[in-house]
Amino acid sequence: MSFVSKIVGIVLMIPALFGLYCNDANDTETAYLEKAAQVEFENTIETAIPQTELYNMISEHFNSPLPEGKTEKKAIVIGYDGCRADALAYVENRFSGINKMMSSGASLNYVYCGGVNYPAVNTQDTSTAPGWCSVLTGVWADKNGITGNGITKTLEYKTLMTSLTENGVIDSASFITSWDGHFATDNSTYKLEKEYCEKNDLKVSFNYCIEDTASARTAIKDIKQDDCSDFIFAIYEGTDHAGHSFGFSTNNPIYQAGFRLNDVLAYRTLNAIENRETYESEDWLIIITSDHGGFGTDHGGSSIQERMVFIVTNK
Repeated sequence: MSFVSKIVGIVLMIPALFGLYCNDANDTETAYLEKAAQVEFENTIETAIPQTELYNMISEHFNSPLPEGKTEKKAIVIGYDGCRADALAYVENRFSGINKMMSSGASLNYVYCGGVNYPAVNTQDTSTAPGWCSVLTGVWADKNGITGNGITKTLEYKTLMTSLTENGVIDSASFITSWDGHFATDNSTYKLEKEYCEKNDLKVSFNYCIEDTASARTAIKDIKQDDCSDFIFAIYEGTDHAGHSFGFSTNNPIYQAGFRLNDVLAYRTLNAIENRETYESEDWLIIITSDHGGFGTDHGGSSIQERMVFIVTNK
């Protein structure tokens, strides 16, 4: 275990030692809106982007002509699992992936999960498997079948990683996560798709890591390769772990710490991209986003705290 992991582990244990589990009575919709108003989103909650639109953004990037002076297309999605949109009020100026992107002219927008925009009652759970599957397949649960965690997706709607590689649009893709529910258990979401890629010798790697710093190391190791994966999908879990253990409220310092851990790991990941010798000749699409938010110590429901997330993108 790395030094950073040990420190984070100690920090996250402190509230537990004192029984400080956080179900914040002050985490109301009004308070959420006030906190989110401190963040300079380019759109409004009413005009939030559907989570499924990220699929189209990535697909269009890879299928569009190369800009002048560029020789190869690359893309990375960095996921902050369980990160609410109002958490971005705690972006710091140093060692922040989001701040690094925003300082370089990236756009920041609200994104909604749950099938329909708030305040309409959500049509799918605001949970991990449905959220990320909507991003990766471009359709909601009524089509891809992932209505909750612990359901194995069929091959009817393949992820972008598989379809782009299979169709020859890209040479390779990489999925990096420390949550075993994606592809490391018998009833994992992408179990069949992982087997399909292996059977058909598709260059799609499925990397299950022990914790977030290992996920970041895996992503950075890939990025440092001369011929790194064309599409990298890396999920960091700090906000989700902190939320389930101590509360998803942005008033909760442990949730804030989980967010900052994600943001520091994203900062390191982005630095690795910029340090590539071929970076100037590559056309990179970079996205930071989330699958769902949270309320109390859980998620899956219809509250604005669970439904409203975000996208930061350089395009």
